[in-house]
Amino acid sequence: MSLFSFTRRTVLASGAALALALGAVGGAAAQTPPGVLIVGQIAEPKALDPAAVTAVNDFRILMNVYDGLVRYKDGTLEVEPALATDWAISEDGLEYTFTLREGVSFHDGSAFNAEAVKFNFDRMLDESHPFHDTGPFPLAFFFSAVEAVEVVDDLTVKFTLNAPYAPFLSNLAYPTGLIVSPAAVEQHGADFGRNPSGTGAFTFAEWRSNEAVVVEANPDYWDGAPALEAVVFRPITDANTRTAEMLAGGIDLMVEVPPVALSQFQGEQYTVHEQAGPHVWFLILNAKEGPFADVRVRQAANYAINKEAIVNDVLEGTADVAAGPTPPAFAWAYNPELEPYPYDPDKARALIAEAGVEGAELTFYVTEGGSGMLDPVAMGTAMQADLEAVGFDVTIETYEWNTFLGNVNPGLEGKADMAQMAWMTNDPDTLPFLALRTAAWPEEGGFNSGYYSNPQVDELLEAARAVTDQDERAALYKEMQTIVQEDAPWVFVANWKQNAITSDRVEAFSLQPSFFLLLDEVVKN
Repeated sequence: MSLFSFTRRTVLASGAALALALGAVGGAAAQTPPGVLIVGQIAEPKALDPAAVTAVNDFRILMNVYDGLVRYKDGTLEVEPALATDWAISEDGLEYTFTLREGVSFHDGSAFNAEAVKFNFDRMLDESHPFHDTGPFPLAFFFSAVEAVEVVDDLTVKFTLNAPYAPFLSNLAYPTGLIVSPAAVEQHGADFGRNPSGTGAFTFAEWRSNEAVVVEANPDYWDGAPALEAVVFRPITDANTRTAEMLAGGIDLMVEVPPVALSQFQGEQYTVHEQAGPHVWFLILNAKEGPFADVRVRQAANYAINKEAIVNDVLEGTADVAAGPTPPAFAWAYNPELEPYPYDPDKARALIAEAGVEGAELTFYVTEGGSGMLDPVAMGTAMQADLEAVGFDVTIETYEWNTFLGNVNPGLEGKADMAQMAWMTNDPDTLPFLALRTAAWPEEGGFNSGYYSNPQVDELLEAARAVTDQDERAALYKEMQTIVQEDAPWVFVANWKQNAITSDRVEAFSLQPSFFLLLDEVVKN
């Protein structure tokens, strides 16, 4: 099927549909086709294989093409049934047995069953699996507790864990747990990420690099056919261009609106959506080499940066100052006794002098834009000025999002002293376990790109994920936050309130605390 055959077939009878949907917007306001939602994304997706990507930008597409065994209940981070209708957990917390939904097929026509579930997790976790080479699988950490996946019968599958693992169900609802078609993986191999097949509300139609990813309504979706005919995800990396496209009518839904642009969407023809979520924006500091190997210098960076000014002046009040590594959206696990590092440039200068690194040269990696990164260049420039004001010599290197990730995720050693980063997580375990443990250094497959290491933090994180009592888990996470804040492996900057803009032709849209876009109930007039 050609990219916009559906628009030509049902809406416009000429090639003008393609130009319109891809945003060839002239001086006058455009009129996008009814029933076809045009979404302005922040970047080109890296892949459409849920096991192979890490960015919310990609997840926003994937959540509409695939389903998991479970999903987050609308408006919450609570787990509810999806491809599994029910499950039972053994008393020792080591066995999870899922009853699967009957009569579900993948978009390619192959059957969803217990064998398909086993294929998905074995592909990620078993290096000897014949299709393990379709990876890499950067978030396989989410399921590292899985010892075996067993097909009990066609509609029953059992997971055996090597230890009790409290976040297991929540991680199954995360995009890494989305179920792909084994037949499609077998057909396309390493190219599956550009030829996706799931069971979701929308089926993949086409991906034109740097132009659009198009998905069409799945009329046989087990949870009811979507109201939309199709969705076009357009990568518009420049925030000003994305804003101009929204104002001109070339897109119907815009995510991650620059705070300075929000005032342009106050008329009746637009709706501004906001939703707090588990987000933290931070600067990774290279704790392995260079000035930030000294905890005093890491603390100095936290004192040097005027986070209140960034939140109020750069982010226009669309975030709160962060106090540590755990977002306050996880109310049960958040440590309310922690206070953010105050803005104290004199204290920063004293610590820098004590460490003997006055005038130190710092290389600072900044992205042009990416998942949850808000206004990264403006924020990076503001932080550069604050750090230079206390005596550092800071050089910013700016990269496109996927290039930025390619530079940062393998680790900062030998490359940079600091880098921006933002995470949206589903459980208080996720971010610290993947980015603060010693065993999560990049060469071990984790995202601890600054090489922070504290054995006490390691012990607390390992213990917290094995405890099923939420109060006990909370106490462990709160202790971890206190230690990490003191060690300052990051500059803790902000917790963001996500936003989006829809035109007055879009109905029944809402943002989710998960930061994903769920479009199966959206209407476009």
